[in-house]
Amino acid sequence: MSEAVSALAGAQTSGMVEVSDAGLKGMITLRGDLASGAMARAVKAATGATVPGLRRIERGDSGQVAWMSPDELLLVVPYGRAGAVVEILTHELAGEFATAVDVSDARAMIRLQGPQARDVLAKICPVDFRDFAVGDIRRTRAAQIAAAIWRESDDEWRLVCFRSVAQYAWDLLVTVSRPGGEVGLYR
Repeated sequence: MSEAVSALAGAQTSGMVEVSDAGLKGMITLRGDLASGAMARAVKAATGATVPGLRRIERGDSGQVAWMSPDELLLVVPYGRAGAVVEILTHELAGEFATAVDVSDARAMIRLQGPQARDVLAKICPVDFRDFAVGDIRRTRAAQIAAAIWRESDDEWRLVCFRSVAQYAWDLLVTVSRPGGEVGLYR
């Protein structure tokens, strides 16, 4: 059996911000009634987090849970736990109209860190970043590709995309984070 490798194989670079491969992450797409008690219990059992509100991401003791749409969540857990988390969700949601799918190997995650990370993302994403708080998430585009972005802390962000376009996303972020391209809107 081959060993799992992240799409960007640990790449990292510096420019206006630090851009780095976030490494292998367990990612589970969970669909169902986000308002149901069973969903809340399943998410809590799997991650320790609560079901997030609209366009928010919540952190628990064993993972994060991101709102993706009115009936969809993305759970981010350690890569080696993804299969076990799907089993927990399947067990907790037995009898409910819900699905849990391990999409870890179909996604890539890129970390951006630095005070100008928002400037870098503003160059490629059609998002109003003025009131984008820590814990906010958006599904959007990064230039020509589908992506989800969220704010981890004041100076740290995550971008998730399909693994098949990870190199494009990487090259794009490296290009727009080169010094000299400050947008200057968020100082």
